[in-house]
Amino acid sequence: MKLSVPLLATVSLLMAAIIAPVHAQIKIGAMVSATGPTSAIGIPQRNSVALLPTTVGGMTIEYITLDDGGDTTRAVQNAKQLISQHNVDAIIGPSTTPAALAILSVIAEAKVPLVSTVGSQAVVEPQDATKRWVFKTTQNDDLIAEALVSHMARAKVKRLGFIGFNDPFGEGFLKILPGLLAKYKIELVASEKFSRTDQSVTGQSLKLIAAKPDAVFIAAVGGPAVLPQATLRDQGFKGTIYQTHAIATQDFIKIGGAKVEGTVLAAGGMLVFDEMSDANPIKNVAARYIKAYEKIYGSRPATFGANTYDSGILLQYAVPDALKKGKPGTEAFRSALRDALETQKDVVGCQGVFNITTTNHNGLDKRARDVITIKDGKFRLLGETKVSL
Repeated sequence: MKLSVPLLATVSLLMAAIIAPVHAQIKIGAMVSATGPTSAIGIPQRNSVALLPTTVGGMTIEYITLDDGGDTTRAVQNAKQLISQHNVDAIIGPSTTPAALAILSVIAEAKVPLVSTVGSQAVVEPQDATKRWVFKTTQNDDLIAEALVSHMARAKVKRLGFIGFNDPFGEGFLKILPGLLAKYKIELVASEKFSRTDQSVTGQSLKLIAAKPDAVFIAAVGGPAVLPQATLRDQGFKGTIYQTHAIATQDFIKIGGAKVEGTVLAAGGMLVFDEMSDANPIKNVAARYIKAYEKIYGSRPATFGANTYDSGILLQYAVPDALKKGKPGTEAFRSALRDALETQKDVVGCQGVFNITTTNHNGLDKRARDVITIKDGKFRLLGETKVSL
């Protein structure tokens, strides 16, 4: 029996629908902590998703953003939802180190590339069967710590106190510091810990002051990083206080006020964008990002948002190669995307220049950090020809 033309057309359309891939576009999940104690980090990251590429290699890209509120249980649930319900090809985020570490096994089991935006290098080191699926756009702990300890040596610091989160972020810096301090003959005279949700660190601060340090290193994130610094100042500590790139937000200055003046931190040059050299290739990328962000949100973005933006840049360069080996929505594509991310060279982002290898899934070097201070309520580049303490 011959089919009529209309019926034949209908059958053809049905067959095409059956044969066509269910997942016709690239899907990327974005995990953020836009609410909760680290919202100062998550909000600019959530906002930056709107600035990421929407077409790459002739394919459209859909972004699905989920908020975990800084809760690791929700982070795991969100990761599973993005993978099982949305069939994402990659994930950007989450905002906090505990959340990132909590989802690693989920990511590895599903074989979905994760481009992490957290600070701790524990999410990518040491490379193993799980962490081979994870890449990171934020500067590694050792890169930041080395810049700060070098400054301590130049400032003649001999005795250092430490207080940090009692989680992988704080512990990561505490693990790195002894070797760096020994190199510069600086003694770690006291070490204290506190929780991200603590309301008081008076006891820890008094112990630090009793050890008579010349300076104190704080390893904490966002607004909660103000607590130990403000307490130390309230208790009469006059020495220099060092912080990490995790406080690179205007909220830190707004909350801390006069008590954070003179802070020394190491962070990406975008934080002091107006003082960056025009010859620095990072400045051009950062300028595009800042302009686009300001156009939508009316304010300059925090560097945390730049980590999300840089994740989009890395994926943008990796997708074309992955498309040669698989279709979006398939394991072949996800695996090829992972492999392509691992070969990215001289990719210029807002935070630095990425050269990723099989053993280094961060790929940033000293170009990704500057020593910065807070002066007159603003982040300022700290150097001989710039602001000095």
